[in-house]
Amino acid sequence: MFTATLERVPAPSVSTDEPLSRTIDLEFSTSGEMHAGLEEAVAELIEVAAKDASCGILVTRLRPGRYTVALDESVPFGETYEAIAA
Repeated sequence: MFTATLERVPAPSVSTDEPLSRTIDLEFSTSGEMHAGLEEAVAELIEVAAKDASCGILVTRLRPGRYTVALDESVPFGETYEAIAA
């Protein structure tokens, strides 16, 4: 059985008027988890991005098994870019 951990950056205060999460932090121990987890995170942020159509999605590999998936205004709406942190 494989599990992926999706860690969300907590909002500083809880309000129903706040936008949905713009960043998802992920950590995986197998490549199978990684592929499924990244696809799920991108799909979730596509829904958020579609609401205001102002940005795309950036998937960043921080280190082996550790990623962030985020809405990013430098990425055109409707596109997903990949990056590797230096």
